[in-house]
Parts: sequence; C-alpha cells; structure tokens
Amino acid sequence: MDRVDRARQIRLLVLDVDGVLTNNQLIFGNDGEILKVFHSQDGLGIAAAHKAGLKTAIITGRNSEMVRRRGEELKIGDLYQGSMDKVSALNELLSKHRLTLDNIAYVGDDLNDLPVLSRAGLACAVANAVPEVKAAAHYIASHEGGRGAVREIIEYILKAQDKWDWVVEQYMAVGPIETQQ
Repeated sequence: MDRVDRARQIRLLVLDVDGVLTNNQLIFGNDGEILKVFHSQDGLGIAAAHKAGLKTAIITGRNSEMVRRRGEELKIGDLYQGSMDKVSALNELLSKHRLTLDNIAYVGDDLNDLPVLSRAGLACAVANAVPEVKAAAHYIASHEGGRGAVREIIEYILKAQDKWDWVVEQYMAVGPIETQQ
C-alpha cells in the first residue's frame, strides 16, 4: 500500500512531544520548571484536523504541565504523559476509539518512537528525526519538529482524504477579522 492510501485511512493522529511539537530544546526556569516552545502553525493544523473529523492524541515519555496546558488548549483528545511504554498507550487508544493500526498516524523523531512507528498505519518522521526513525517512516516532513512539521503532516493527510480544501473554505467563511489598535 502506498503512503497516500495509508493517509486516506487515518482517523487518529498520535504525536510525540519533544522534537515533534517542540524543537527538542528544554529550557529550565529558576524554579526547575521545564519550559517548551510550541509552533502556532502546528496548533492551527491540529484545529484543522479536528474540523475535518480527525481525533488527536499525545504519547510522551515526560510529564509536563506545559504539555498538559497545550493539550487542553488544542483540545487534544487523549494525553499520555510519563509513558515509557508507548505501545501500551497506543493499544489503549485503539481499544478506546475502536480503531485498527491502519487508522493510526504516528509522528516521532527519536529511537523511543520506533515501537509505535513500526505499528502505525502511517508512520511519520520530522525532518530532524534520527536516521533510524526516518528509515521506519512512510512520510518524512520537510519541516523540523517544533517548526511546522505537524502542520505539514496534517495537510498531507487531509489532502489525501480530499478534506483540505473544505477545511480552508471553513476558515475563509469566517470573514474578515477586525482589529483594533
């Protein structure tokens, strides 16, 4: 099956965080809190995925208040933090949403993503992923993690499903945005 056919079957987009939704940098504040930087186009891409009916989830090995807040803001349906066994989290998602592996797209960047990537219907890597992850991927984004890669992957999936033009029309239908200065 080619990657376009794989993308057509996707119903759930599962994301890693560090190196996928962020640029892999961890910034430690004075109080020890880890700060992360997220890309706004990835956020709008996730909103577009939801408009088109895709479900979203995060599976990450770290625990982070920043990730919880960002996930809540973006209405990410399922959030698995501190998940050292990403395959178990994936199996829970399959059961919960009554999906098959063919319905799952997973986006990763590093070695700990390989067990899930090897199972996903559409395995995706960001441009700066390690070589082993790129080798396991059906689709490699031209953008790096934390720099629009998730948005690019969502556009790819929605275009394969003939939903992207409809999503763009939905945003255009809002009309002009008035600003005040």
